[in-house]
Amino acid sequence: MAKRNSKSEKRLARHARVRKDVFGTPERPRLCVYRSLSNIFAQIIDDVSGTTLVSASTLDKDIKPGLKNGGNKEAAKVVGEALGKRALDKGIETVCFDRGGFLYHGRVKELADGARSAGLKF
Repeated sequence: MAKRNSKSEKRLARHARVRKDVFGTPERPRLCVYRSLSNIFAQIIDDVSGTTLVSASTLDKDIKPGLKNGGNKEAAKVVGEALGKRALDKGIETVCFDRGGFLYHGRVKELADGARSAGLKF
């Protein structure tokens, strides 16, 4: 097996390992998280049809003005709450969480907590 050196290669390997088991259905879609240094993005995806049902990020026009910085835990919590509200408006109550190979800590955890506080179950 080839040795993985960079952080991004290790993250992609973790993501591939997690994605073997995490699959979004119409009844229970997948909440997918991606974070960059300056922003965080989240989507709720139905993998059967291959469509994004709901999305939110720190670049959204209704979220960005209220943030000082898009790459911190406070911004992640705001994105999680917005995603949870949008999902409930579309009738989505339960999702399976796909952390995208990122550790469940810091911004990823805050996004998940924000979505849960908005009423999303996972």
